[in-house]
Amino acid sequence: MGLIARVRKEWFIIGILLVITCAKLAPSVGVKGGPLRPEITITYVAVSVIFFNSGLSLKTEELASALMHVKLHFFVQTFTLVFFPIAIWLLLKVLALTAINEWLLRGLQTVACMPPPVSSAVILTKAVGGNEAAAIFNSAFGSFLLGSSSSVPFTSIFSQLFMTVVVPLIVGQVCRRFLRECLDRRKPPFGTVSSVVLLMIIYTTFCDTFSNPNIELDHLSLLIVVVIIFSIQLSFMALIFFLSTRKSSGFTAADSVAIMFCATHKSLTLGIPMLKIVFEGYEHLSLISVPLLIYHPAQILLGSILLPSIKTWMSGRQKTLTPV
Repeated sequence: MGLIARVRKEWFIIGILLVITCAKLAPSVGVKGGPLRPEITITYVAVSVIFFNSGLSLKTEELASALMHVKLHFFVQTFTLVFFPIAIWLLLKVLALTAINEWLLRGLQTVACMPPPVSSAVILTKAVGGNEAAAIFNSAFGSFLLGSSSSVPFTSIFSQLFMTVVVPLIVGQVCRRFLRECLDRRKPPFGTVSSVVLLMIIYTTFCDTFSNPNIELDHLSLLIVVVIIFSIQLSFMALIFFLSTRKSSGFTAADSVAIMFCATHKSLTLGIPMLKIVFEGYEHLSLISVPLLIYHPAQILLGSILLPSIKTWMSGRQKTLTPV
């Protein structure tokens, strides 16, 4: 395979390396209040593009079918809001016996209680051909469910989710109704659009990470937290993959992908306000915030790196299920 062909095939991984490098060299460009204004371009514009793109590409029947997939929704929400926190609580009982800073451990417990984000899980699911409609529902529902039962202003959460998720999705569906024949004939690169938006999110996320004054730990503690977070994500993804791909589970390969991303990803957008409210006045708030600030870019980076492998697995499963 020639160099150009290799670059075309691996353009997304190369893009990840480039945006992380750019974020490291000039983090001020993509931080909140910076020239790119991510608090507007990412939080509202990019997320709206993601769900408009989904509304345009998904058949209405697929959305309706996903809404009625109660077993999948129950699995994701139970894993996210029940199993995840309990498993991390048990892990922290063991880690408490070590010399790891207790406030970092408390931050890890807080991360475990966060809902999935409304963007990264959907993009990654779409990128490999997973059950995108199910990912949309569970990402939005998780944030809505936890936000409505926490101290975070309910009206703020509902209005943001409505404007950036529901409205673009409906507009996309309406446009699809009039453009269906054209879309079916031309096959627009919906997946590529989502991947480009994901690169933008990765860039601004790492700009925030590299410029955040809260992440000022000694190198050993920082390394330990990073290793723990990546280990948690990989372990839980492997566990979900095992549980959801068994014949007795009743889930398709596309369902498994959606479950894997939705049940292991955690929301930074909802998480940071919750931390500031729950731990208001704590002098160790910066240390408590560190695990979430690391978990967010780590989940995007890990998911992006695993995309080619998951795509290959999905293709293999589809070939196996296709009658000769």
